[in-house]
Amino acid sequence: MFFAYMFVDVMSPLQSLIETQRGWSPDAFGYYAGAEYILNVFGFLILAGIILDKMGVRFTGTLSASIMVVGACIKLYAISDWFQGTALDHWLSSWWVSMPGSAKLAAFGFLIFGCGCEMAGITVSKAIAKWFNGKEMAFAMGAEMAIARIGVFAIFSISPRLADWMGKDDPTVVVPVAFCTALLCIGLICFIIFTFIDRAFDKQLDAAKLPDAPAEEEFKLSDVKNIFSSKLFWIVAMLCVLYYSAIFPFQRYAANMLQCNLGIDATTASDIFRWFPIGAAALTPLLGIYLDVKGKGATMLIVSAVLMIMCHCTFALLLPAFPSKALAFSAIIVLGISFSLVPAALWPSVPKIMDERFLGSAYSLIFWVQNIGLCLFPILIGKVLTASNPGVDNPMEYNYTNPMLLFASLGVLALFFGIWLKVLDSKKHYGLEKPNIVSNTEEKVFESEGETFE
Repeated sequence: MFFAYMFVDVMSPLQSLIETQRGWSPDAFGYYAGAEYILNVFGFLILAGIILDKMGVRFTGTLSASIMVVGACIKLYAISDWFQGTALDHWLSSWWVSMPGSAKLAAFGFLIFGCGCEMAGITVSKAIAKWFNGKEMAFAMGAEMAIARIGVFAIFSISPRLADWMGKDDPTVVVPVAFCTALLCIGLICFIIFTFIDRAFDKQLDAAKLPDAPAEEEFKLSDVKNIFSSKLFWIVAMLCVLYYSAIFPFQRYAANMLQCNLGIDATTASDIFRWFPIGAAALTPLLGIYLDVKGKGATMLIVSAVLMIMCHCTFALLLPAFPSKALAFSAIIVLGISFSLVPAALWPSVPKIMDERFLGSAYSLIFWVQNIGLCLFPILIGKVLTASNPGVDNPMEYNYTNPMLLFASLGVLALFFGIWLKVLDSKKHYGLEKPNIVSNTEEKVFESEGETFE
């Protein structure tokens, strides 16, 4: 997941370079950024959850890592000099002329990669839920997400420098993308090693089962209908899509936004923004420990929404009026704190409200709703950015006020759903405010919309 997160944002600090070097417009960059989620939105992620519940963690994880490598190779070829001027380039450029052929093929590769990346995300979540059931689950998920977030820090640190590696007079986007593609191949090897460890763990679980223990109920396709009919599922899913749509699409444009507001180069902007994931990485495991021991998951989500609103309003209104690196840095650190609350509180709460037999499908359906927002919002931001800058051809002179206000509005909606979730939890006792760690003799009972899971 560390390498996957690096590949996701490898071109985010290079928006101005790819626009200048390959002729992409803000619209084209937005379509490319949104392509990662398109196929997931149209059903692949639901299928991925079913595959996970039917085939297990080992098969699904290996498949997802392999898909990521294939998509990465396609994207690398699309932006390389080998592709420029080929018959495929001419054909792709001949239709929908506002989007160059390189952008279309790169978007297709990113689409394939996105299928593998989201499938890997739900697989990792179910694997951690399996390994840390009744233990430090929130800390484990927080630690995993922290490592992944450091991948964002790493790529914002090195991507502009790798692009300049061939010489300041001839920077290229090819080198950083090729570097991250090689890392994904290493990631595939890492997961294959994990499959052997997980197989040994299954043998330990089987040996520990009591002879007269009832057989676990298998996943059924009808369980998907039960998940969709849950009001609580939709509240959690909406929280997820609003939070992540205000973060991941923002990461695509953050470096260029800082360039425009502060008048700095891409490397300096990336050096400022790279500290955003570090704040999340440092705090997420600590918040996970707090959630394991003390609880208060729903409260964390509300605090996160408030901080998110404050930060995006700062980028929209204060930073253009008072261009200051210190102000930008402070807002980015606070946004990282906001984002650290989400994985620490949201993902460990799902096993509390969903039966283990369809936990993979529950995660996949939440990710599916999330992907709808992640697919549409980069495209929407690209269009809003274009509409807000009529006649502006220099990517260093964009006005980002309206796109940042749009991100802030997502925080307002997330705040509403967070308050709603906390009210429901206080009435129906889902256990979202309770700690995750329980003793072996303690029985967990969660009431859910007239149905009790024990």
